Amino acid sequence: MFRHRYRLAKVATVAAALTVSLTLAACGGSGDTGSASGGSGSAGSSAAGEGQTLKLWHYEGENSAMAIAWNKAIETFKAEHPGVTVDVERKAFEQIQQNAGMILSSDEGPDIMEYNKGNATAGLLASQGLLTDLTEPAESRGWADKLSASLQTTARYDQRGVMGSGNWYGVPNYGEYVMVYYNKDAFAANGIQIPTTLPEFTTALDTFVAAGTTPICMAGAEYPAGQLWYQLALTQADRSFVDDYQLYKNPVDFQNGPTAKGAQMFADWVQKGYIAGDSASLKAEDMGTAFIGGKCPIMVSGSWWFGRLKDEITTFDWGTFLFPGSTLSLGSSGNLWVVPQASENKELAYDFIDITMRPEIQNLLGNSGGIPVAADPSAITDPKTAELIKNFNTISQNDGLAFYPDWPVPGFYDVLVAAFQSSINQSKTPAEVMDSIQGPYTEGVATIQAG
Repeated sequence: MFRHRYRLAKVATVAAALTVSLTLAACGGSGDTGSASGGSGSAGSSAAGEGQTLKLWHYEGENSAMAIAWNKAIETFKAEHPGVTVDVERKAFEQIQQNAGMILSSDEGPDIMEYNKGNATAGLLASQGLLTDLTEPAESRGWADKLSASLQTTARYDQRGVMGSGNWYGVPNYGEYVMVYYNKDAFAANGIQIPTTLPEFTTALDTFVAAGTTPICMAGAEYPAGQLWYQLALTQADRSFVDDYQLYKNPVDFQNGPTAKGAQMFADWVQKGYIAGDSASLKAEDMGTAFIGGKCPIMVSGSWWFGRLKDEITTFDWGTFLFPGSTLSLGSSGNLWVVPQASENKELAYDFIDITMRPEIQNLLGNSGGIPVAADPSAITDPKTAELIKNFNTISQNDGLAFYPDWPVPGFYDVLVAAFQSSINQSKTPAEVMDSIQGPYTEGVATIQAG
């Protein structure tokens, strides 16, 4: 599931195509049906929900770290709730995002669901009364104690649906961030060291271009282009900019400051050949498979790719490093477990969330390539994964998580995609690109603040 991730919630007709499902009779495939020990809220729960069905939706790929850990959590849930049927459906990300409002307003929705965090997604549904207030179970079941203040930002929303304060409407059990994936063999062949500053990074990109290689894998038809623009803007920004952009502390002028500088840098990178001009029509999957296939040596994207790269890259060595020249990185808690207000099995949903927060599930998530929020660091055995988690902890501890560019207002994902497609194909100047973004952003913020 590749964020895959950042199309904003729309109220649309429930599509007939929303039928992709897979009911897991014995999730995890490890052959171990053993019950897990401990876990708040689960003692004496084996008889709870007798004869009921817990309907769970998520959109993680089967080889992702999250799916691996959650499949094990489902095994544990079944063992502890032998009278409950668990119906798991794996949906396409776009399906849930485009239809969430209508789905959760009907009786066709799940009891628990993975959903995108942020003002324009979980915040929007919370403000519409479609999500259950989880404040009480978050406190009584200890979820709040396991999540740092920065990770709680995306779990809590005020009455307007603005994140960072108010009640709990979701619970994350992993973190995520954007980094630079790189082909170590290609770097070595061109005599390039890992860059630690932005000038060193652009020198490395120039070296690849001079050797006839387009260095950065890109996808203009989905989230990657907008995310790169935002990361470039963050190299010119501080925390006050993030607060203004994401939390509306002060108005944002897209023709000046970090946003404009990022747009100019993005256009320059296209013109210099760092990004292919024909990538405007490519999707995130195209970007990922190009990197996996060794067609380009650099991919700037999120930790959600990590597990897949571990599984599928077999022809070269690879690694990761933080984007040079910035103390701020795209990132946040991971997606949220939300409980629809219409759920008929809320206590069972809370029991499942409990299980996903247990050390054994968190450790499995970490060793499968994810970023756990409550794991034992000494239990993470893979060196690449340990580095992944270490870098995330560095960002989080330094208050460097800057969230994502499409979060501020509903519908902004589509705005960003169209804007940076026009930058890649050079049909608009950077100023024109920023002008196309300014209006929807300003109007969206005004609507939210008036609400």
